[in-house]
Amino acid sequence: MSAGTATRRPLVLDLDTGIDDALALTVALGSPEVELVAVTCTYGNVTVDTAVRNTRALLALLGHPEVPVYRGADRPLGAGAPFLPSAPVRRIHGENGVGDVDLPEPAAADAPDAAAFLEGLGSDVLYVPTGPLTNLARALGANPSLVTSLQRVTFMGGALALPGNVTPCAEANVANDPEAADAVLRSGLPTRMIGLDVTHQVVLTREDTAAWRALGTPAARALADMTDHYIVTYEANNPLMGGCALHDPLAVMAAVDPSLVGCLPANLRVDLEGPTRGRTVCDPDRLRDARKTCEVALTVDAPRFLRAFRERVRCALLAE
Repeated sequence: MSAGTATRRPLVLDLDTGIDDALALTVALGSPEVELVAVTCTYGNVTVDTAVRNTRALLALLGHPEVPVYRGADRPLGAGAPFLPSAPVRRIHGENGVGDVDLPEPAAADAPDAAAFLEGLGSDVLYVPTGPLTNLARALGANPSLVTSLQRVTFMGGALALPGNVTPCAEANVANDPEAADAVLRSGLPTRMIGLDVTHQVVLTREDTAAWRALGTPAARALADMTDHYIVTYEANNPLMGGCALHDPLAVMAAVDPSLVGCLPANLRVDLEGPTRGRTVCDPDRLRDARKTCEVALTVDAPRFLRAFRERVRCALLAE
């Protein structure tokens, strides 16, 4: 990835703001190629209201309180009640979603509706969802022309050649709203799937968090503390990994620089019934179609990604 570009491209993140979303937000703010123009929030790692609060608090801590935050879906498509994170998710991300690190309370402000905002996205915007795809599915339902007007959407979710992380078949973001993911993948919208196949190949260690903490800034200490909480859960659940997977940051950086990942062109669907519910799989009805709407990332240049990730996080933490 280059150190800078002549024109910064507008970036919109769609976050269910837990710890890896906080890392994604930080790397976005430290990337000279893009300008973060908005964040839309959803449920998943936390409730949507906690996602809004965490996002605003992190933006203020990182010196960018001006970035607008929108409130999106509070539940999956068709659900009768708002989503509440499970006990395992609360252990991974902490009760407050950011490793139980106390963040300064953000200034009170309205959070406009995310759906209306997303329906009006222009073709120049990079849009990166890192939680359930409910907001995008709702926007496509309200404005089908987004299928042709949006640039390729890079999303974090799914798994093609690996087991899931909430069931043997399903990755968490897709499992939280399989109907939304299926609607997006079948819509014809160009997408790029950054799933467990590649995110489990990029790992952050305690050496990285120690380097952040040594910077001595409030943002650096907070990010290090919440990430150490995340690493502890990985040490318990995935001890062979040696740290925590950088799910959401990889999606952000693969949107900025697609050459970081090697992709398989495919037309995907999501299984909606039975024990494989939530599985991302090639759609047999479109298997022979010449046009493939999804690029499924299966390889990643991990050393190059990690170098760029560290540079950009350091830049964001020193710019607060």
